[in-house]
Amino acid sequence: AGRSWHSSGPLNFGDELGIIQPTILNYGKALQILCRSKQGRIVESWSSDSGRSWSKPTKSTLPNPNSGIDAVSLADGRAVLVYNHIGRGRSPLNVAISSNGKVWKAAVVLETEPGEYSYPAVIQTADGLIHTTYTWKRRKVKHVVIDPKKLVLRDIIDGNWPN
Repeated sequence: AGRSWHSSGPLNFGDELGIIQPTILNYGKALQILCRSKQGRIVESWSSDSGRSWSKPTKSTLPNPNSGIDAVSLADGRAVLVYNHIGRGRSPLNVAISSNGKVWKAAVVLETEPGEYSYPAVIQTADGLIHTTYTWKRRKVKHVVIDPKKLVLRDIIDGNWPN
């Protein structure tokens, strides 16, 4: 209940993966941390004991151009991730959904034009809608509302975003 805390020890051993800016997802029996990295991939770690201990961080199947990410656990148990699905650059900006943290489905491409779309933040409001904000070409902050009931999910195969 937030009254006591303990350290689970370091997850990031500096030059090993160079992970920063974690986001935590709750799948009921397991917690997952997703992190920005310098390794060309989003890095993940898992806990099956409510965060008391964590698995060794490993590269996920999702690309990351050393760009900020954010994720949220939805009321229906799925997770939403906002990130740049590319190895270099900050465009496109994508939204993916997973029911288990291992298999991610393509949901929405928020931006595809040249430019920088980065530092996303995502929440789900009481009405069930997903709200995300992000920097738009480093000039503005853009706000997008997504209805998860209207999404058509497609497979991300071999790390490739579907057309």
